[in-house]
Amino acid sequence: MRTRLLGILLSLMGCVMAALGVPLAAAMAAAEQSTVVVDRMDDAARFAQEVPTQGLPSRSDSSQDAASGAALPDAAQLHELRAEVQRYHDLYGLKIGLFMTDGSVLAVAPGDWKRPSTGVGGRAVQEAGDGRRSQDPPQVWPWTPDRTLIVASPVIRDGDVVAVVVTESPSDALRVRIEHLWLLLGAGEAVAVIVSVLFAVRLTEWVLRPVRTLDRAAHDIATGRMNARVAAAGGPPELRRLAHSFNDMADHVVLVLDQQRAFVADASHQLRNPLAALLLRVELLGLELPERHEADLGSVREEGVRLARVLDDLLGLATAEGNRPAPEPVDLTGLVLARVDAWQPSARQRGLTLTCAAPPAARGWADPIGFGSALDAVLDNALKFGPPGSLVALVVEVRKEEVVVTVTDAGPGLTEEELARVGDRFWRSARHQNVDGSGLGLSIARTLLTAGGGSLDFAPVLPTGLAVTFTVPRALP
Repeated sequence: MRTRLLGILLSLMGCVMAALGVPLAAAMAAAEQSTVVVDRMDDAARFAQEVPTQGLPSRSDSSQDAASGAALPDAAQLHELRAEVQRYHDLYGLKIGLFMTDGSVLAVAPGDWKRPSTGVGGRAVQEAGDGRRSQDPPQVWPWTPDRTLIVASPVIRDGDVVAVVVTESPSDALRVRIEHLWLLLGAGEAVAVIVSVLFAVRLTEWVLRPVRTLDRAAHDIATGRMNARVAAAGGPPELRRLAHSFNDMADHVVLVLDQQRAFVADASHQLRNPLAALLLRVELLGLELPERHEADLGSVREEGVRLARVLDDLLGLATAEGNRPAPEPVDLTGLVLARVDAWQPSARQRGLTLTCAAPPAARGWADPIGFGSALDAVLDNALKFGPPGSLVALVVEVRKEEVVVTVTDAGPGLTEEELARVGDRFWRSARHQNVDGSGLGLSIARTLLTAGGGSLDFAPVLPTGLAVTFTVPRALP
């Protein structure tokens, strides 16, 4: 979630940076070029003022007027103008020319430069010939090294255009300045991006810290640690209110569960005494009944014993759910071998073989009493459903982060639908209704194992059988 939220914030910031930076970069390039163009226009206007217009024919002059009454420009003035144009070219390295409207040259530098007649330069000269200053030339970009700036200005006498001043500037220096400005802009945006990233990281941490705390607390409660709560500190006000609401809900759930467990424990305990008294009266009554009623009396005894076992299991389940011992480091190899030795007589009595394969030591974090009781419940089921002559195998494995104990039997096994329900309270397969039991053994085993931070899983075995897997963490949960 943190990565997704950061991605959204940084994407938005990137869009904002691009929306601001691209127009700003274009405006900076345009402003830099406008400064150069204005400077060239001022130079062209200055040279236009220095042109000796006396004797220069205008477009309105007829050829007869020019031949009869117009005097030629002063030679000394033209020589001085040409020297000034050459000095300008030598000093700034720009191409400059003063051309009459008919195309003849008054002054030009360098000497082999021709008046532009096509493209952007041709349009600029045409505009100047029409009495207008040329418009801004196309924008120069760092990736257009062949583009030049051509500016033309008209020379006007008595309201008529008699000549044009044309300058052509290379764009190398302009492109370098634009690149420099863009580098400064990029550096500024890079700093802004870094600041934005740091701000986004802090913002996501501030927003998600209570969410992570809430997630941990919910996970702890889901795995049985009912005392987990959320410390409502930091974060947006809505999340702080959510933390308070979550704590109230958790307190209410714990209260309901405590009441439920207390009711089950009290009911089981209170029913045991009347049941014991009832069984005693049945035994006394059996002494006075004729022998022909012995079968009926045996059925009553059997049902009474079964009811007593159910009450004991209910009391054990309530105790397991109410008791949350802290896990401790346990040598599971020694614990498993001890339980296997305890169940060996029962296995031999039923004609089964009980084996165990374990490493010399397998240390994990668990409640030893709870783990042993859960293993007893699973072994009881495995020996109960295993056919005579079959094998019940226990295997202890030490993995990277956990210790796994697997109990495999060769019984009838369970279908996929039955595997989805195994471990539910009072659930028993329809095929095993005649087998002695209350349907609480595996539920108690799972509760005991989960209370210590472990887990209990079930899987089928081919061709028949069931594999029950205990998983215990190697490090403190």
